Amino acid sequence: MGFEQGLSGLNAASKSLDVIGNNVANASTVGFKGSQAQFADVYASSMAGSSGGQAGIGVRVATVAQQFTQGNITTTNNSLDMAISGAGFFRMDNNGSITYSRNGQFQMDKNGFIVDSQGYKLTGYLPNAAGTIVATAPADLQISTADLLPKPTASVTAGLNLDARLAVPAVAPFDPNNSATFNNSTSATVYDSLGGAHTASLYFVKTATNAWNTYLTVDGASVPTPVAPLTAMTFSTSGVMTAPAAAVTSASFTPSGGGAAQTLSFNFAGTSQFGSTFGVNSLTQDGYTSGHMTGFSTGSDGIVTGRYSNGQTKPLGQVVLANFSNAQGLQPQGNNQWVETATSGAPLVGVPGSSSLGVLQTSATEDSNVDLTAELVNMITAQRAYQANAQTIKTQDQIMQTIVNLR
Repeated sequence: MGFEQGLSGLNAASKSLDVIGNNVANASTVGFKGSQAQFADVYASSMAGSSGGQAGIGVRVATVAQQFTQGNITTTNNSLDMAISGAGFFRMDNNGSITYSRNGQFQMDKNGFIVDSQGYKLTGYLPNAAGTIVATAPADLQISTADLLPKPTASVTAGLNLDARLAVPAVAPFDPNNSATFNNSTSATVYDSLGGAHTASLYFVKTATNAWNTYLTVDGASVPTPVAPLTAMTFSTSGVMTAPAAAVTSASFTPSGGGAAQTLSFNFAGTSQFGSTFGVNSLTQDGYTSGHMTGFSTGSDGIVTGRYSNGQTKPLGQVVLANFSNAQGLQPQGNNQWVETATSGAPLVGVPGSSSLGVLQTSATEDSNVDLTAELVNMITAQRAYQANAQTIKTQDQIMQTIVNLR
């Protein structure tokens, strides 16, 4: 027994206490991953080859291994907070330097970027001009608070039932201001290029058995002008529409208020003629007025969706995650950040829920994975190891003192 073994044991126990102390200190740090000190024995090399009689010269710290186990998920009141359930890391941009984190405590800076407490920007995929998320190179996610532009109505889909029992109107020709010239009517709101709302009214006039004409007015003005049927509809004896077979396009009209001229396409494919009361089963159109943002949310797939005052939604971006072949090879940088190394391998970037990547839970954060009970037990064990190694040094000192005192 010599001083070297005891000294190495003291150093190893001290390192273990350092690691345990760091784990305990970060027991409440969001996204923190605990570490474990791992040791290896030490033997002196022998020029004569291996020898079964070597006692060894102590212990060394082989590595401090990070433990990337899942932490508990805690809900929060911040809609920008995100927790990863499963594998993966948030990809952060620090002025061009890419780091990785499990801490999903985010907020929005003055420019609309999603950032963490250090000002690092969360990255992801951005939408193209058509509003579709494109999986290209990840970029900084920015929430645009600009108003959603209006979309002029291009098509109207109507599903109705026309009453087969009704008679042909006694008064002709059709006049939208005279209810005696038509059997039934309904209306829908359509929008122009400026987001202005207009009332498109449909009138249904029975012309013969199983035959009807449809007329259209926009804001009370007939379309087309002069007054003419928008389309003629015919039905079989079982009440199924046989014509028109395709969508009907109306003549263009110029809305009041400065909007551009536009054309409405009508689809009556869901219309029937049965011996029951007239009814509108569906009436939809694809336009909307402008709207300002009222909020946004993030789905489990990482898509950030904006909500607008006109009832519309729009994808603003998609959070990406990164995983590594060897996550323990990542280099900790502090501030809940890691950077890739040659040991970790290149990042495998993708959307949440794809490949080996976990999913996101919004308005939630991932707690530290440190088990305080286990760490306190480990602390006692490391303390005993330290005391035992100190005792070997004390014993060796007593032996040497005995030798020195020989006469």
